[in-house]
Amino acid sequence: MLRYSSKTMKLQVVIHEAQEGGYWAEVPSIPGCATQGESFEELLTNLYEAVEGYLSVDVAEARGSDTGRVIEIAV
Repeated sequence: MLRYSSKTMKLQVVIHEAQEGGYWAEVPSIPGCATQGESFEELLTNLYEAVEGYLSVDVAEARGSDTGRVIEIAV
């Protein structure tokens, strides 16, 4: 089982008012990470989900070998 520290990561987010109403936001340190929301609260919810999606890692079960352990991760 993979265990990791729950330290907080701080990211700067640029928030824009959308021309059609609502808001959209982008995370400059994560290229392509952007989201939108009809309200500021919806934008924040969507923003956390977008960042989690970009930063999540799927770790496959490790396979043993004679020279060491090999694992595969998808980022």
